[in-house]
Amino acid sequence: MASVGKIARRTFLIGAAAVAGGVAVGYYYYRKPFANPLEADLGKGEATFNPYVKIGADNTITIVAPRAEMGQGISTTLAVMVAEELDVGLDQVKVEHGPASYAYYNAAILEEGGPFAFFDEGMTAQAVRSGLGVVGKFLAVQATGGSASARDGFDKMRQAGAAARHLLIAAAAQKLGVAAADLETANGSILHKASGKSLTYGAVAAAAATMAPPAEVRLKDRANWKLLGKPQKRIDMLAKVTGAPIFGIDVRLPDMLYGTVKMSPRFWAKPVKADLAKAEKMPGVIKIVPLETNYGHGFGIIAQNTWAAFKAADAIDAQWAEPEYPLSSAAISDVLKQALGAKGSAMRDNGDVDTAFADAPRERMVEADYAVPYLAHATMEPMNATARFKDGALDIWCGNQAPTLLRQLCANAVGIGQDKVTVHTTFMGGGFGRRTEMDFSLCAALMAKETGGRPIKVTWTREEDMRHDAYRPAAVGKFQARLGDDGMPVAVDMRIASPSVIASTLRRLFPSIPPVGPDKSIVDGAYDQPYTIANYRVSGVAAPVSIPVGFWRSVGSSINGFFHEGFMDEIATAGKIDPVEMRKRLMAAYPSAVKVVEKVAAMAKWGEALPADKAKGMAFTLSFGSWVGEIVQVADTPAGIRIEKVWIAADVGTALDPGIIEAQLISAAIYGLSAAMGQQITFADGMVEQSNFHDFDAMRIFQCPVFEVAILENFHKMGGVGEVGTPPAAPALANAIFALTGKRIRTLPLSTTVAFA
Repeated sequence: MASVGKIARRTFLIGAAAVAGGVAVGYYYYRKPFANPLEADLGKGEATFNPYVKIGADNTITIVAPRAEMGQGISTTLAVMVAEELDVGLDQVKVEHGPASYAYYNAAILEEGGPFAFFDEGMTAQAVRSGLGVVGKFLAVQATGGSASARDGFDKMRQAGAAARHLLIAAAAQKLGVAAADLETANGSILHKASGKSLTYGAVAAAAATMAPPAEVRLKDRANWKLLGKPQKRIDMLAKVTGAPIFGIDVRLPDMLYGTVKMSPRFWAKPVKADLAKAEKMPGVIKIVPLETNYGHGFGIIAQNTWAAFKAADAIDAQWAEPEYPLSSAAISDVLKQALGAKGSAMRDNGDVDTAFADAPRERMVEADYAVPYLAHATMEPMNATARFKDGALDIWCGNQAPTLLRQLCANAVGIGQDKVTVHTTFMGGGFGRRTEMDFSLCAALMAKETGGRPIKVTWTREEDMRHDAYRPAAVGKFQARLGDDGMPVAVDMRIASPSVIASTLRRLFPSIPPVGPDKSIVDGAYDQPYTIANYRVSGVAAPVSIPVGFWRSVGSSINGFFHEGFMDEIATAGKIDPVEMRKRLMAAYPSAVKVVEKVAAMAKWGEALPADKAKGMAFTLSFGSWVGEIVQVADTPAGIRIEKVWIAADVGTALDPGIIEAQLISAAIYGLSAAMGQQITFADGMVEQSNFHDFDAMRIFQCPVFEVAILENFHKMGGVGEVGTPPAAPALANAIFALTGKRIRTLPLSTTVAFA
């Protein structure tokens, strides 16, 4: 197998130390090195065994699923992990997010941070991944992202359920005076078959919680799973369809005030002149306060109701300084193109690319330039947070993807210790990476200092939200390939320039920490694909544009899926090879990839004759540990291009809930298709031009294609789910449009070239 990437000495030492010292398993994962945060807030008659399980004397079983529920179903899947080993049904438990706590760190979120592709299982690659897992425990960031939640929780949450069950059996054995080995569990009860006696979990929970935990526990074999591996009813669905107050925007507290913000329309720019008089005199307005955070400058409006705050924000007359970045989209594009001339970092460099191209005949060369725009997250629920600062303590209610970071930054902002901050994490109407940002919570915390102890709900308008995002970065790429005598690629050179997501995120969250080394996200989805090409180089260049960019669903893979797979389709066309067959030949060393391609091709009847007004395009991407192939069928109609059907085959290694996986693959594909069809964030005079769904629209229901999904479990490691359907969507659509029209579209959105029905 081809080696991908070069490893820094420091990274190697971290990985080697992890291997040499060993990694503790079992009870370590859920009890050490952090205390159980549930012990500080138990209800009457409640007992806790670890950070994931509480059981009341009345047999109420509560499972903590400490990852952000933003529609992806993770609260259900995590709860099922515990319930499976605890031997209870999902209908027997309550599920809650739980407090902000280092005990809920996500180690898996860092495991793809090294310079190695997912399929690289060499000793060095595995050592680095192990080291990054240790670093994840040390940093102890409680975060939801990177399609890592199920992978991170798979062992430790099952262990938590199994350990609790072990202790409950031990306590029941003492109470009944029998051997623990003679007891069985089912549906929240412990049964001694010989005597017919039984006890509920609640009856022995208090005693069980005082017992010494097991050093290790045995988990169920997959053959004995009752819940895992099968579709489950979503635990959040009833509340959502009945309109229960579960989102941040639903929070209501006694004596509550309301607010909004008016931030600088030019990122990082200060107000040079501001007239607040008109706004301050408007009915319902209580106070207008200046805001300054690591996200920039603006004003917070505190009012008796949200509408009064919105109207006052509109009435603020302010002039803002010039921005530190180019004023227009055209000027930004020029900077990105110029960056392609810089040296950059080669994250993949197989063979000798320069020599392979040195004597290449012109007729054997394929060359193309690609580009994608900035994109907003456009969550359906706008940014909001409710905060109360009273008696030196801060409570904050909001949907968020990183509770411990939120606690830390808000504590710093209001000048108190983290132990004085309580984060109440609600469900959220969309996240996609946007709610890893802290701007909305920081503004609420700062405004709460000005309300005399009264809580304040701060709601951003859609326009404010759209124009103050941490966007998916714009990017450009220059691509070259040399074809062999058989039409197959013998050399590929890919060069990609984009603003650095990592550097931008550090500026906002940890400005004292400088970025170190290349930003892998610039080339994610290009350098780490399972193609074997003798001479294969992928380089990334961080472009100097300081517009805030952040984690957008599938991050760099959303950009490079389009770049890489669009260009691979061009290579197949130039070499007169079927796109499916070319991919199978290039990925022959990776059976999981080949099986995915074969499956999606069979599902879509690839190669069948189609009417002249229909065509198919395909794309394959490996991202977040899952191998995904998508085929899109389009039709030419009088109203424009119609996306008729999408086939998706995904190998996720282990499918914990096929229903949720299918829903997420479809959701992610729609997210990617929406962006590809018509979404872009553009700049004029240093300001974002788009403001709402009328000029940043998503795919509508009438445009949505029919989906057919196949879930495979061939690979031996579990992959992620929530983001992996997005990267192949845009290139599969663009390749289908080429097959239909002969137009090769290399710049998104596609609507600048074709019309969609």
